[in-house]
Amino acid sequence: MKAGGKSRRKYALRSLRSQLLARTLLILALLLVLIGFLQYLLMKDFLYRSRAEAMDTQLNSIPADLLIKDSQEQSGVTAPQEQTNRRNNRPGPFLFWPDMSLASIDIDGTFQSLSDENGLKPPRLTTEQYHAMQQSKRIRHGYQLITDAQGKEQLVVFRPLGPPDRSSGLLQMGVSTTSMQEQLINQLRTFILLSLIALAIGLALMLPVLRRTLVPLSRMVEAVKRIDAGNLAERFDAEQGQYEVDRLAVSFNGMLERLEHSFAAERELQMQMRRFIADASHELRTPLTSIHGFLEVLLRGAASNPKQLQSALESMYGESKRMNKLVSDLLLLAKLDRTPELKLEDISLDALLLEMKPQLLMLAGTRKVVFDMTAGIRVLAEGDKIKQVVLNLFHNAVQHTDMERGVIQVNLSAGKKLVDIQIRDNGPGMSKEQLERIFERFYRGDESRTRSSGGAGLGLAITQSIVEAHGGNITAESTPGTGSVFKVTLPLAGTV
Repeated sequence: MKAGGKSRRKYALRSLRSQLLARTLLILALLLVLIGFLQYLLMKDFLYRSRAEAMDTQLNSIPADLLIKDSQEQSGVTAPQEQTNRRNNRPGPFLFWPDMSLASIDIDGTFQSLSDENGLKPPRLTTEQYHAMQQSKRIRHGYQLITDAQGKEQLVVFRPLGPPDRSSGLLQMGVSTTSMQEQLINQLRTFILLSLIALAIGLALMLPVLRRTLVPLSRMVEAVKRIDAGNLAERFDAEQGQYEVDRLAVSFNGMLERLEHSFAAERELQMQMRRFIADASHELRTPLTSIHGFLEVLLRGAASNPKQLQSALESMYGESKRMNKLVSDLLLLAKLDRTPELKLEDISLDALLLEMKPQLLMLAGTRKVVFDMTAGIRVLAEGDKIKQVVLNLFHNAVQHTDMERGVIQVNLSAGKKLVDIQIRDNGPGMSKEQLERIFERFYRGDESRTRSSGGAGLGLAITQSIVEAHGGNITAESTPGTGSVFKVTLPLAGTV
C-alpha cells in the first residue's frame, strides 16, 4: 500500500501537467518578487523625495530675519558684548513635529541645534563637509540620509542662509525615516498578501485550463495503449487544434503506417515461406516417392526382367533429373533472394538475341517464330542471366501454344531510357486469377501440362528475380483465347 502511494506521488510529480503548473507558478512567483523589489525601491525613492520637497518648502517658509544674523555680526564690526547679546536675544526654539530636527551652521562651521527641546537631535556632518557645501556656493539638490548620535536614520535637506551672493551659513532640517519605512513595510506586506492571493487564484484557474489543454495528449496516450502488433490500424486525429500535438499525431500516423506495412509484409513473407516450404517438400516428395516405388519393384524381382529393369531405370533417371533441376532452381532462387552478385557488362541485346536464334528455333519445333528487333540496343547486364530470362519466357510460350498453329513473336525495342523485350504467343491465354498469381513460386496454371513437361512452377519466379536484380521490371498481359504477352523492361546502358 505504501509502495503504491509512493508510486502515485512520484507519477504526480513527474506528470507533464504538474510540471507545467509548478514551473508556471515558479515563474509567476519570481516575477512577483522582482516587481515587489522594484516597487519597494521606487516607492522608497518617491516617498523620500516627496518628503524632502515638503521639508524644503517648509524651510523656505521660515522668515529669514529669524535665521540670519545681523550683518554687523557677520562682518565682525559689532562689539563682542553686543554680539553675545544678539545671540542671547535670538528667538527661541521653533515648533516642530516630534520626529523632526533643525540646526544651523555658521559660516565658520559652528553647529547649533535648534530642535533639542521639541524635536529630534539633528545629525551632524564633519566641519570639512559643511565648509565644502558653503564654498561650492551651491547646495546639493535632493536629500541625504544621515545617522544621528542615537543611531537613528534621518532624511536631511539643506538651505543656505541669506542671499546667494553673500551666504551666512547653512540651515539643516531632518526628519526620522521610521514612519516612512513603516509605510513601505506595510505596502510590501500588502503586496505580498495580494501576490499570494493572486498565486492561489492562478493555481485554481490553471488546473482546469491545463487539464483541458492536455486532453489531446491524453487521448494520444490512450490510443498508444490500444496499439499493439496486432492492432496497427489505430490512427490519431491530426486536427486537434494544437500545432505541436497535430505534428506529433502526423508523425505517429506515418510511423504506424510504416509499421503496419512492415508487419503485413512480414506476415506475407512468412506465409510465402511456409507455402514455399510446403510446395518444395511436395515437389521433392513426388520424385522421391516414384523412385522409392521403382526400387521396391526391382527388389521384388523385377531386376531379373530386362524390360522391367530398363523401364524402371529410365523412369528413375527422369525423376532424378527432375529433382536435380528442382534443387538447382531452389538454390538459384535462394541466391537471388539475397543481394545478387551480377557480373555486369555492356552488351548488345540484339546481338545476344541473334546469337540465341538457332536455339530458340529448335525449341519452337514446327511453330512459327517471328523476330522483330531494333539494332544497336545496349544494356548493362550479365549476358548469361539475360539468356536465361529469354529462354524461360520462350519455353513458357512453347509449352502453351499448339505445335502446328502456334505463333511466337520476339520483339526488341527501345525508348529514351528503357528497353523492352516482348515475347508474345497465340496460346489459350490466362484468366484474371491466373494472371494475378503467374509469378508466384510453385504456381502452375495447368497442372497436367506442367507435370508432363516436368515443370515445378519456378521458371517465371526465377525470371522475375533475375529481371529485378538488373533494376528492371517484368509484366504479363493475357486475354483468354487470344494468347499472352510477357514484357521485360530494362534500363539502357548509361542511364543506370
